Amino acid sequence: MTLPPLNPALLHLDSDHLWLMHCSEGPVPRSVVRSVRAYLHKELWPWELKWKEDYLGIPDELRREAAKIVGGEASDITLTPSTSSGLVTVAQSLRWSRGDEVVAPLGEFPTNIWPWKALEARGVRFREVPLWDGHQAGAAAWSSTAPRAGDDVEARLLAALGHATRVLAVSWVRFQDGLKLDVAALGAACRARGVHLVVDGIQGAGTLPADLTGVSAFASGGHKGLLGPQGQGFLWTDPAFRKDLIPMGSWMSVEEGTAFDRASTDHNRAWLEDGQRMEPGTLSIVSCAGALESFRTVNEAGIPAIAAHIRRLQERFLEGLARNPAWAEEAQRLRTLLEAGRLGSILSLHHGGRGPAAMQELLMKGMRRGVYASVREGYLRVAFHGWHDPEDVERVVDWLE
Repeated sequence: MTLPPLNPALLHLDSDHLWLMHCSEGPVPRSVVRSVRAYLHKELWPWELKWKEDYLGIPDELRREAAKIVGGEASDITLTPSTSSGLVTVAQSLRWSRGDEVVAPLGEFPTNIWPWKALEARGVRFREVPLWDGHQAGAAAWSSTAPRAGDDVEARLLAALGHATRVLAVSWVRFQDGLKLDVAALGAACRARGVHLVVDGIQGAGTLPADLTGVSAFASGGHKGLLGPQGQGFLWTDPAFRKDLIPMGSWMSVEEGTAFDRASTDHNRAWLEDGQRMEPGTLSIVSCAGALESFRTVNEAGIPAIAAHIRRLQERFLEGLARNPAWAEEAQRLRTLLEAGRLGSILSLHHGGRGPAAMQELLMKGMRRGVYASVREGYLRVAFHGWHDPEDVERVVDWLE
């Protein structure tokens, strides 16, 4: 097997801790710590800060790196603290009419629920759609069946769109069951229907190549697959869609907002048309400095190379899991999903009737062996990334035996 595209030496990892939880929190590269430390040292002596190099330059560089992650243009990037803030920006900036509707898959992470439910005060309806037979969420989540390769989830979502639907809001990769949606197919179909497709992309960003054809907006935090610090993400918006969004109204969302050779009290300015139109105001430059290093590390390794490496590790893992009678059926379900292109970097093993107590005991067993995974709503999540190797895979297989 080829060497990992992300050199493990870039990260502060050790053999006692096998981290399989970038779907919760990614380890930051060492360069992130160095970059944040260097910027904070400048803050000790503010005369060392450079207006163009630091205050403006670091966010500009971060927008360029964020654009590479989604295969877009830097001008379409809005810097945001998180996925939530990006989706809130879209939800609050759209021009809504009473009776409009937002449709989402059943069982989305709350990030992609509450920005839309908050619109109910304006008369906007929020509606969830089950994606397969037996699909359940909420208090019944542990009773849900698991998705299978034959489930046409996109067809179910598109069939649910009605004349009042303004937005279809989906996760690119779902947080609990790991299912990857065909965003390009949904985007094309939504555009033909005059519906905006808004994507929560955090569980795919950094580990999957993106195709945003037909997408109106794509939001992601940086602290999972992108290996950045908490509190810095980005929002990508289609230019035509963004033009219809109400600007955030910050002093930095207008032309020459940062040009202090022009009177700041001169309010005769136009709103910006690029992604900065939607930025909320003064940015956390220290957060931008950290995210810049993590995004750059991922881009230098190459997201297609990372995705291909993860796929090879997943295949090896499922081969090993299939030899375990307790997990053989689940290994086959996931293998068919993988072959159908239905999975991102999260392999989510359905509990199969084991229940919460047994799954928690399994997690504790793993932690005692230095294996760190996670359980969400009935699924054991094993998330490989670009630094893992075949020995890591065998260690996980041994744990589950």
